[in-house]
Amino acid sequence: MSVQPHHGPEDISSPPHPHAEEPAHQHQAEILPEADAGKTLAATVEGVDLLQIQNPNGGPTISYTLEQEKRVLRKIDLRVLPFMLAAYFLQQCDKAALGNSAVFGLQKQAHLHGTEYSWLGSILYLAQLAFQPLGAFLLVKLPLGKVIGIAIVLWAVSLFGMAGSRNFAGLATTRFLLGAFESVIAPSLIAVSQLWWRRSEQVNRMMAWNAMNGVAAILGSLIIWGLGHAQNSHLYAYQIVFLFFACLTLAYAGITILFMPDSIGTAKFLTEEEKLIAIERVRANQQGLETQQWRWDHVWEVFTDFKTLLWFLYGFSVSTSGAMATFGPLIIKSFGFSAFETILVGMPVGAIQIIASLGGGWLSSKFNRKGLVLAAYGMTPIVGALIILKVPRTVEHRGVLLFAYYFLSINTGITPLLWAWQAQNTGGNTKRKCSTAIVFLSTCAGNIVGPQLYFSEDAPLYRRGLYSCLGFFCLVTLLSLLIPVYLKYLNNKHAATRQRLGKNAKVVDLSMIGKAKVQQQLGQVDDDKGAQHVTEDKGLADITDLKNEDFIYVY
Repeated sequence: MSVQPHHGPEDISSPPHPHAEEPAHQHQAEILPEADAGKTLAATVEGVDLLQIQNPNGGPTISYTLEQEKRVLRKIDLRVLPFMLAAYFLQQCDKAALGNSAVFGLQKQAHLHGTEYSWLGSILYLAQLAFQPLGAFLLVKLPLGKVIGIAIVLWAVSLFGMAGSRNFAGLATTRFLLGAFESVIAPSLIAVSQLWWRRSEQVNRMMAWNAMNGVAAILGSLIIWGLGHAQNSHLYAYQIVFLFFACLTLAYAGITILFMPDSIGTAKFLTEEEKLIAIERVRANQQGLETQQWRWDHVWEVFTDFKTLLWFLYGFSVSTSGAMATFGPLIIKSFGFSAFETILVGMPVGAIQIIASLGGGWLSSKFNRKGLVLAAYGMTPIVGALIILKVPRTVEHRGVLLFAYYFLSINTGITPLLWAWQAQNTGGNTKRKCSTAIVFLSTCAGNIVGPQLYFSEDAPLYRRGLYSCLGFFCLVTLLSLLIPVYLKYLNNKHAATRQRLGKNAKVVDLSMIGKAKVQQQLGQVDDDKGAQHVTEDKGLADITDLKNEDFIYVY
């Protein structure tokens, strides 16, 4: 039995959609059970000339086994994912350096007054907000690997500038530049995830590089704890911290520029045959391949797609509470800890972030219900915020308060799941980049507003900031339950369109089932009155999700 049956004459004669874009090439595949030793998967590979790949056998067809496909996936995981992990780790270390430096007296040493420290937290996201549109354009027009590498070089230079700053003006200017150059990192990593992995595989990979936020909280805190002991008559502790991370970041940037692949077609670690297999793997995503063509019709659809508003509201709500990253160390210190104790007891937050990110990815993949997982993640910080607000800030209660803060930190698993959710539900190259940019615009806006809700006169309790955090998490929980309803509505619309075109309304989304379940799932479908799989004819075409009736939304 084949995983992807060949379409018969009745499929060929189905009436075409009057408004659908026809791909330049047809693409067919037949996947055979892994147990059938010696049998192969035949794939027609016309159209891969988009990536300038030439069939090594000189013909349009290449055959490969499921074991070969696994080997290609292992290569991708070992050669692409580490670059993503390291880039996000360094970004989180560099961003967190400000908050951790504050416990060593940054405000006093840099002569900060009033809301100036709050603005240092906001200005980075103000820069990211301003540069997101440019970032989206660059990600379409330029090679992904080079964009990431050059951005890392530039933000390393900004860190050198922060190390040399001794007042608000200098810190604000260099932190703005840091935000501008970092603005493309997370969107580019999402684009890389969409390029190399199936939709069912994207979540765990995205959760993995997002978990570097937690690793940075642990290792970064240890590094900063050690650097905080460094005494130098010419440099303050915060300057030593910034200087160290600037050197580390710059060294890694060179490695990225030299060795990170830009696309499947230019990947030197894959043979020509393996490149074809890599393309066939992601065809079922129905999201199209990477192109360097900017599509204004895709841009227009982003702004007329109701999902865009939902993603924006969600990103803004969860990120407004992200001010905890800036004020978290100060809140922990208010529980009765010294500066060095604050750094050490804050380290478990990193472990919680790792567990929350990877656990959220695992749960959403196992149950295939991201909305429910996100709703649970939204309710958990509500409990933590209520405890911190109601329990007195005394040394006797600092154990309970610290536990509540750890509980509140589970919120770090929400943002990466949102990114993965949005990425899985968007088709079309330009639309994917623009939709991702909109989500990051919303998170930037939330991170700008968030620190402004923590007033210096409220220190060290910051009650108004915590109450705002509580309210936004209630909104996050509500949106987590409402968005799946709308996505299910869109799936029903696509099903009706398929039926109107003479196709079967019921399909199996091959991009969202693991290899172990492929045969079982498709065996059930084959007996279900001819229900079909997501068709492959548009899988490599640059068509948006709303215009591709074969696109299946994940809720």
